[in-house]
Amino acid sequence: MPAAPARKVRPLTVHHLNELLLVCSLVLLIAVAAVRVSSRSGLPTLLIYLGIGVAIGQDGIGIKFDDAELTQVLGYAALVVILAEGGLGTKWQEIKPALPMAAALSTVGVAVSVGVTAAAGHYVVGLDWRQALIIGAVVSSTDAAAVFSVLRKVPLPKKLTGALEAESGFNDAPVVILVVAFSAHGPIDPWYVMLGEITLELAIGAVIGLAIGWLGAYGLRHVALPASGLYPIAVVAIAVVAYAGGALAHGSGFLAVYLASLVLGNARLPHWPATRGFAEGLGWLAQIGMFVLLGLLVTPHELADDIWPAVVVGLVLTVVARPVSVLVSTAPFRVPWREKALLSWAGLRGAVPIVLATIPVVGEVPGSGRIFNIVFVLVIVYTLIQGPTLPWLATRLRLGGPEEAADLGIESAPLERLRGHLLSFSIPQDSKMHGVEIGELRLPPGAAVTLIVRDKASFVPLPSTVLRRGDELLVVATDPVRDAAEKRLRAVGRGGKLAGWLGTGGG
Repeated sequence: MPAAPARKVRPLTVHHLNELLLVCSLVLLIAVAAVRVSSRSGLPTLLIYLGIGVAIGQDGIGIKFDDAELTQVLGYAALVVILAEGGLGTKWQEIKPALPMAAALSTVGVAVSVGVTAAAGHYVVGLDWRQALIIGAVVSSTDAAAVFSVLRKVPLPKKLTGALEAESGFNDAPVVILVVAFSAHGPIDPWYVMLGEITLELAIGAVIGLAIGWLGAYGLRHVALPASGLYPIAVVAIAVVAYAGGALAHGSGFLAVYLASLVLGNARLPHWPATRGFAEGLGWLAQIGMFVLLGLLVTPHELADDIWPAVVVGLVLTVVARPVSVLVSTAPFRVPWREKALLSWAGLRGAVPIVLATIPVVGEVPGSGRIFNIVFVLVIVYTLIQGPTLPWLATRLRLGGPEEAADLGIESAPLERLRGHLLSFSIPQDSKMHGVEIGELRLPPGAAVTLIVRDKASFVPLPSTVLRRGDELLVVATDPVRDAAEKRLRAVGRGGKLAGWLGTGGG
């Protein structure tokens, strides 16, 4: 059971730094290797990372760590990075049709889930109302890292994937507000006061996130930085600025960082593949650090008394609260029952509820240690159940679909003096651009394929040159036609030479 820390600050010597670096590097290497184990066994990676933290903790190797406040701060920082990575990797075309439903799930659905789960915690488990409400709020947030990682391995209809990804990006904001309100000392504010506060904070966060995202994208597309490696750093920095700006303006920083990253990720920025890879690496690092730290914080031998309450609360959350919240939230929309069933089962939890459970610990709420233990056990048990069974359920509900052709990883570099852009990409193995002639690309006037690298040899192509898998292409486009050229290349990559007539989009 974590306790609010009373720390003595010890000077950090070079020897201590060397030991710390050794432990951290070994943990990272083990965690990276664990991804391979997870992909083969189907065991969710978050449980492996939590297990690493528990193994090196005080009930394992013996590292004692009980600083809930530091865990909360680092957990918030990790969540910012995870939300930024999720927003950068989310395609606007996929979530746009699902935005109204995602907004309902992350607001109305959260309210319903909190109410039902809190009632179970109070009447079935015997928690007082404050503790029950805190647990209900904490576990009502779906985890962005879990949702992003699992759903991108399951070929679901785009509307469902978009709704679940957008929900996981949106619902952290109202849940954090509720947990903080329930954990504050003194009487809990009336529901209408909290509703007004949530609405105002979400509005402020949305405005700031969209504004910073648009300004950042505009700046990066019109300023040529001296090195390509600066673009990924700038993108992540802009996303963090959105979070800080939203939080300092008393809005939702989590909503701000997700929306800013969503805008940046759909703005066709220079050197985008490098930026995407950098953000993905940071996302993995944030997940590993957060899960290991949470595993360190827990004291396993103190969990025994809270296993049964966690199972009961989790059962109510999974088979009652989540399905009811989905039914209520999707009532205004025409959603088939099969999709409602999948939405109900796909409310994946992860590290976010455990991080949020540190808020009452830091606030010294009575019974906060038990709250943390219940949430920790609940997340482990139901992640083991829901994560591996989601692909099976999608297949049984006949909601799985074939994988689409791989998108082109087009990298763009501005040619400032020439008022143009240099687009470079490699044709993937399953791309439908294979077999297409240069002339059949039908690039807009002002854009041309200037060089092809094939089998380590480069040559200037002719209009009749046939493209092959693995070819690396350089395309020069003037500023006015840069977007149209990239859109056309993506369309051919997905739909072949007849992409325009077959209706294949190019976003």
